Amino acid sequence: MNRMESTDKRRDVYGIASTDSRAKSFVLWREVAMAYISPAVMAGIGGLVTADKGLQIAALTTIGGASALIAWMLGLWLRSTGGKNRWVAGANRLIVTGTFTLGGIAFGLLAAWLTVYLLGIVWPFDPAPWVDRVWLDFPMSGAIASTIMIWRWRLTAAKN
Repeated sequence: MNRMESTDKRRDVYGIASTDSRAKSFVLWREVAMAYISPAVMAGIGGLVTADKGLQIAALTTIGGASALIAWMLGLWLRSTGGKNRWVAGANRLIVTGTFTLGGIAFGLLAAWLTVYLLGIVWPFDPAPWVDRVWLDFPMSGAIASTIMIWRWRLTAAKN
């Protein structure tokens, strides 16, 4: 049996689509970690440069946390049904990324509105100082997380 027949048998038995060992698969926890770390580090650096303690704290909480949450939800969707949608996998990468970025901004605005609204109902006293930040932090985090997730997913899908 030659090498070509052996490779074909492995593809049939194990469902191997690619023999390129350099191509990495889409691993959700790794992508969510990148979606948390990237904006948190950049906002933390911005907070250090401007000496803004509020931005330094928000980098690890509202900015990084919202990015991780949105990336996790989008990653679960991409892993389960997103790859089966023809327009997500087949359309121009910039168009798909832009669409998901706008969707992430809209989701972030909705999350900010729900947070402020529900916190106003549950906590009738003067709101915490971080509540004013969510109007900027959540949409920005949604945009960053959506862009990172869909871009990296498309690169992985193209390689595999």
